[in-house]
Amino acid sequence: MNKKEIKRILVVAESIDVEDSSGTKGRVALIKNLHKAGFELQVFHYTRNDIDLPGIPCFHIKENRGSFLFFLSRLERYIRYWLKINPNKYIENLFGFSFTLFNDRNSIAAGLKKIRGFEPDLVLTLSKGGSFRPHHALLKFPKWHPKWMAYIHDPYPMHSYPRPYDYVEPGHQKKRKFFLSVAAKAKYAAYPSKLLAEWMRSYYGGLKGKTVIIPHQIDEDEMKLPALPEFFQKGAFTIVHAGALMGARNPKGLISAYKKFLKEVPEAIPESQLIFLGAKSGYTREFEEIKKEIPQFYSSVDYLPFKQVQAIQKNAAVNVILEAKGPISPFLPGKFPHCIAAEKPILLLGPYYSESRRLLGEDYPWWSEINEVEKIFMIIKRLYQKWKSDENQLDYNYSELKYYLSAEYLSSQFSEL
Repeated sequence: MNKKEIKRILVVAESIDVEDSSGTKGRVALIKNLHKAGFELQVFHYTRNDIDLPGIPCFHIKENRGSFLFFLSRLERYIRYWLKINPNKYIENLFGFSFTLFNDRNSIAAGLKKIRGFEPDLVLTLSKGGSFRPHHALLKFPKWHPKWMAYIHDPYPMHSYPRPYDYVEPGHQKKRKFFLSVAAKAKYAAYPSKLLAEWMRSYYGGLKGKTVIIPHQIDEDEMKLPALPEFFQKGAFTIVHAGALMGARNPKGLISAYKKFLKEVPEAIPESQLIFLGAKSGYTREFEEIKKEIPQFYSSVDYLPFKQVQAIQKNAAVNVILEAKGPISPFLPGKFPHCIAAEKPILLLGPYYSESRRLLGEDYPWWSEINEVEKIFMIIKRLYQKWKSDENQLDYNYSELKYYLSAEYLSSQFSEL
């Protein structure tokens, strides 16, 4: 199969609402860049509300609210809400998945059966989080398996995550059995990260020989960004972290380094900020105390709209990518293309072996392990000095990475299939 043969792509997406997760932002950017690369697309999506993408035929798959599975899913929800009992653990231990997922899978499959007059050359399934609902649905369509590209954005199931993540989901063996089926049936396995591809092949032999690397995309469509919020100090040396802070993504090393920076470089006190953008986390209470101690510290109480975050990242002095402390981070963070597009220095805090570090290069100057306070302090200090001398000086060329995350490179990847 070559590029000339791949003209029509059926995209089955769990969501195309960029406000619901960083994962969806990445999937939508991929869809838009496939369209920009010249492919004829039809997008069938299971977003909870009807959303369209400009110039791309989008079809909203509705939830089947009249099925017995839907009734069981709502019964489970009411038991959890009214009786404060969570039966889902027992349901998933028995069946592998929740009643909600089974109903969603069947709803997506029913929607795909209505396709008329469009014969795809490739079927691309895009999901988010740990659900892989479109992949569940595609297993029901053997006719498409020889054309199926299963996009795998994270390790699956959760017990396949590298340390320090150590959560074992209920029904994990049945979840693994499901993914063994995906690995066996799909023609291609697409990943945003080379390290993730290697990681998943170590768990699923059926994925060998099917790898396609499709990194998260830069969406270069022009859009009017909103005004900066009041908490953002214009013209200041502003360090910004945008995104969820799961427990393993510990920000304490960065915060300690910033405190040391203010102490050692007092002239930065009136002209610097450290900002965390995202929903509440296990660190929220601690953040509230830090705000009282350091006026230069700010954390949002909830997610901000996507465009608002983009405006902040583009105006930041430094954007932060914060990863878990562990032997390896095979993930390509969803914020990575946004940070590259912002063309500002990236403070990368993560393991020696990480996809972000692999892409930025082993000699990338602004990298540290997340708990190396002294090294992080020295990086912040150097970045501040560079900012003082020339606010627009990047001192690192992102041009190759911008191409790697572009529609042009995406088209070249498909031409090699």
